[in-house]
Amino acid sequence: MPAVNRPAPGLPPDDGEHPYAASRGALIAAFVAVVVAGLSGAAIGYGLVRVGCSGNCSTASGLGALLGGLLAAGGVAIVAVLLLRSLAEWKAGGIRRS
Repeated sequence: MPAVNRPAPGLPPDDGEHPYAASRGALIAAFVAVVVAGLSGAAIGYGLVRVGCSGNCSTASGLGALLGGLLAAGGVAIVAVLLLRSLAEWKAGGIRRS
């Protein structure tokens, strides 16, 4: 009887794709959401500093835009990672506990 190559138990077949990988469309959407949130946060931070400052406020406006952009992009990035992980887990069939 010839030997049969069987996959190890509990391991998915090797088809080139990770079983917990999110789809390409979801990854692109998450990236676009983080970029848009960063730009929006930068605009809001810049606007808040410009409203509250008088005189030469170029440095303060730049720092406000930087801080606003980082905070907004960071917050949306956290939500995007959680969303991508839950989508990948759902795609793989969920976590099975014995």
